[in-house]
Amino acid sequence: MKAKKIVTELLSEAGISINGKMPWDIQVHDNRLYRRILSEADLGLGESYMDGWWDCEALDEFINRIFKAKLDKKVIGNWKASLYVLNTKLFNRQKKSRASQVGEQHYDLGNDLYRAMLDTRLNYTCAYWKNAKNLDKAQEAKLDMICKKINLKPEMTVLELGCGWGSFAKYAAEKYGAEIVAVNISKEQVQLGRELCKGLPVELRLQDYREVDGKYDAVISIGMLEHVGYKNYRTYMEVVNRCLKDDGLAFIHTIGRNISTTYAARWSDKYIFPNSMLPSINQIAKAMEGLFVMEDWHNFGPDYDKTLTAWYQNFNNAWPKLKDKYGDRFYRMWRFYLLSSAGGFRSRSRQLWQIVMTKTGKEQPNCRIS
Repeated sequence: MKAKKIVTELLSEAGISINGKMPWDIQVHDNRLYRRILSEADLGLGESYMDGWWDCEALDEFINRIFKAKLDKKVIGNWKASLYVLNTKLFNRQKKSRASQVGEQHYDLGNDLYRAMLDTRLNYTCAYWKNAKNLDKAQEAKLDMICKKINLKPEMTVLELGCGWGSFAKYAAEKYGAEIVAVNISKEQVQLGRELCKGLPVELRLQDYREVDGKYDAVISIGMLEHVGYKNYRTYMEVVNRCLKDDGLAFIHTIGRNISTTYAARWSDKYIFPNSMLPSINQIAKAMEGLFVMEDWHNFGPDYDKTLTAWYQNFNNAWPKLKDKYGDRFYRMWRFYLLSSAGGFRSRSRQLWQIVMTKTGKEQPNCRIS
């Protein structure tokens, strides 16, 4: 079969064998897999895994090797893949009317799932592992590092764009005495977040980031820029500039790509994060030009590999209690999502950036930077 020969030769470039003995080798259960990969690229690879057409013990290392060998650049798929890319260039897939889709499909899946998978504070972004030995400590280290980078003090006001379950807001209010206004488009996250932050100077709003106003000592986002879209990066920066006091600090925590694109992988767009995409340095810089001075740019992308691995271990351990609600196909989808993401960071094709900015013409801030 020609398709099998092509796929076999491609995988060999990454040191991967079909039905081999290494943990990163794939075990093929359905020979239709080869043609599906060549015609549908990443979408076919992910969907065929969900369908049980193949397995891999070390799925994260399999993906790491795929990226390092640049096989994702050699298999581009059929006309549907090209049409998807064209669609991202012609239309604003992250406009306000579509903003809630990722909340409904992903973040509203079920708080039981996320409570089982995440740390006790429910951080759903990369942890900071430099001096931490477990996920809880690594996530608290991340939160504290953010507070120091924005020079947080008691009674300072912070606007958080995209807040998850309010993990940063709760930490900043409890540990630093700050006042937080946070917006989010996930109903489930806002509802639980309000319960967790009860009694604190924290306001969680179900609101699109483009609708916020007011003036704050700091404006931050932690894992939200991935949902903004390249057509809206300038709008995002204008919102931050509008809501930031003249002497305030702006902060971004985001996954990033090494090259500029207009789209995410089709499998991820369909099953995990609809309408999302990762920014590049060039795209962020262009969006902030004339509005902000970049004070610090910190990359600790390898920490996301470790974070995702910890999430997968928690998810896998909790699966016996979750499986009746979510089902076997969901397990394979979620396993592919978490471990393929870990492999992406291990290959260094994905980065994790923290960026500190000030308004143009202001003095350099006296705060912790990387």
